[in-house]
This record gives sequence, structure tokens and C-alpha cells, in this order.
Amino acid sequence: MVAKAAPTSHSYFSQRLRLHYLDWGNEQAPPLLLVHGNRDHCHNWDWVAERLRDEHHVLAPDLRGHGDSQWTLGSTYSSVEYVYDIAQLVRQTALAPVRIVAHSLGGNVCLKYAGTYPELVSRLVVIEGYGPPLPEAEPTPQQRLREWIDAGRALSGREPRRYGSIEQAVERMQAANQHLSPDQARHLTVHGADQNEDGTYSWKFDNYTHLGPGPYDMPPEERWALWGEITCPVLLISGSESWAQRDGDVDALCSHFRRAASVRHETIEGAGHWVHHDQLERFVELVSEFLAA
Repeated sequence: MVAKAAPTSHSYFSQRLRLHYLDWGNEQAPPLLLVHGNRDHCHNWDWVAERLRDEHHVLAPDLRGHGDSQWTLGSTYSSVEYVYDIAQLVRQTALAPVRIVAHSLGGNVCLKYAGTYPELVSRLVVIEGYGPPLPEAEPTPQQRLREWIDAGRALSGREPRRYGSIEQAVERMQAANQHLSPDQARHLTVHGADQNEDGTYSWKFDNYTHLGPGPYDMPPEERWALWGEITCPVLLISGSESWAQRDGDVDALCSHFRRAASVRHETIEGAGHWVHHDQLERFVELVSEFLAA
């Protein structure tokens, strides 16, 4: 058996930032974009990409401030900036019409992208990327700005966490997701951490991604309005054991996709927030069936 080629690394530019993505080859097949979540990286998709590469031309980007993409100074890392980056990647690589599978923050971003350019997205899978539940009481503009400024000031004095060895970083990765196998945790850590000059290890993502989207990111009503512009089939996936589980309002979520060719929600048992790690085979089976329909 001939071994399959490893994915190749590439760069593209968006708002003067050099951003990184992996290309898994098979250029004649339908394009498939895999978009990771907050403080993750493109290698989070390696197991999924291995299983889907025979039927698809798979690309997996590192979002700005993550993985091997550049950090951005003075940015709030808002969702609309990430949408711009995805739009640039799809345009520069001539992927459209593209199929997209996206997780968490990546799902939030790709829902906005698909609503902005519905003609460029042929199928969309979103894993727990629907945005946070609405607050019980909306903060005043003064509160919103003060909280954001206070959080930024606190973050400015925060040093990247340092781990004495790669094994210590792996332990932290494993603690963040108990569903991960030791091999998965090591793989994600090796690709998600850099060695510092003093020999310690720190995560590659920019700490300023902790600030979130900023005080005036797109409000829920506008976000849902974009969902209503999506025309392709949509598959929403949740993990039964996730802290972000949304079964209680799944009907409300689906109701926003007014123009979608179809929309459905699936809950995968025995999975947390990272469904594609926690129940890989079931996840790939479900997504493969959806993409092939």
C-alpha cells in the first residue's frame, strides 16, 4: 500500500496578516473547509481529515491569533474579523462552492460567512457554534464598555503560562478534556505549543483571544438574520455531555434558518464540547452521510 502524502502547509494574507492553513491534497475532489474553535488550531482536525480526504479536497486553517497564524496587535479578535479571514481564504484558494465543517468559535464564524455569501457554501456542519445563551439582563452600554476595558487591563499584565516540559502541557490538555485519549492529548499539545527560549513550553494562541469579540460584536438579532440568509443544507451537532449543550432550545435554533434547504440537529452521546475528538467514528459517519446526500 502506498502511504498517503502528509498535508502541506501554506500561507495567505488577510488584513496584512500572514495566516496559515493545511492542504490535504486531492484537488479534483469537492472542497471541504475544516474550521477550529477558540484557542485550538488546524491540527485539531487531523483525525477527521484523514478519514475525509479520499472523498474531499480538505483545507484546515489556523484562525488569526491561533496555531501558526500571526497574532494581530490592536485587534479585538471579533467574529467579523474571522469572517473576513475565511472570506479571503475561500477567495484566494478558489474553493467556492465549498462545504464547511466548523467547531465552536469556528461554527459561529462560518454561520456568519454562509449567511453573507450563501451562494458560496454548498453544505454546512456546525458543532456547538451557535453563540452563547442570551443573558438574563442586557448590560447597559456603560457596563459593557467598562467590563471590556477592565478585562483588557487585567489581561495586559498576564504572562503566557509556561510548562516545564511537554509532558506537563499534555497533562493540562488532558485535564481540559477528559474524553481525550493520551495519544490525542499529546498530538494536540505537540502541534499547539511552542518551546520558549528558556526551554519551557507555552501555547501558541494569543492570550488576547481571551477578551472575546469585544463590547460591540454583532448582536443576536443580526446574527440570526444572517442565519436566515443561508440557503444550503445545515447540520447542527451537539455533545450530550458538553457544557455548551443546547437541546433545550434546539427548535428555536433551527427556526432561524428560514431559507436553508434543510436543517437538523443531532446530539452525539458520550461526547463533550469537542465532539469530533470524543466520538470520532460516530461523528465521521454522521458528517460523511450528510456531505454525501
